[in-house]
Amino acid sequence: MTHRPAFLARFRRNERGVALIEFALTAPLFLLILMGIVDYSWQMYAKQVLEGAVSKAARDSTLEGNAADQDALDAAVRERVLVVFNHADITFDRKAYESFDAIGDPEPFTDANNNNRYDGGECFEDLNGTGSWDADRGSAGNGGAEDVVLYTASMTFDRMLPVWRMLGQPQESTLSATTVLRNQPYNVNTETSEVICS
Repeated sequence: MTHRPAFLARFRRNERGVALIEFALTAPLFLLILMGIVDYSWQMYAKQVLEGAVSKAARDSTLEGNAADQDALDAAVRERVLVVFNHADITFDRKAYESFDAIGDPEPFTDANNNNRYDGGECFEDLNGTGSWDADRGSAGNGGAEDVVLYTASMTFDRMLPVWRMLGQPQESTLSATTVLRNQPYNVNTETSEVICS
């Protein structure tokens, strides 16, 4: 009987293997954090690549020689991004406005019932030529002379490491870069406006 307490006391004092047990307990958490940092840094790099490509394309798009061929500018952005992220899916969107302060504003309408929102049948000014009232007055495309263009490129790609899937998050990530520039006065302004009451 006296042998068992002596064995337990010796077992409690023995520190061999403690480091291995501590490592086994802390390593998974440490590796998860490390993979998260690496993957987040990779996404930050992706955002910088996309923003750099969009900024250059946006500057180029305001020049007269590039106005007619917006597809070539999109292709240049796609090419720069695919050099680093060769499996990314890249989409583009352009909206033209008559001024900087009009970005994101709704088309003007006559608020017949004073409820501060557009209701069917109220008259509105169709600034973007869609034939219906829109909460964003921007017209699709690059616009005309002196228009303000909101240019957005979005890239969708699979994250580098599976850490997000292990945390129950989607493996796919989407990043966007947007810039706003004013077109040079090189051609006829394409703005159309029509009051519609329906």
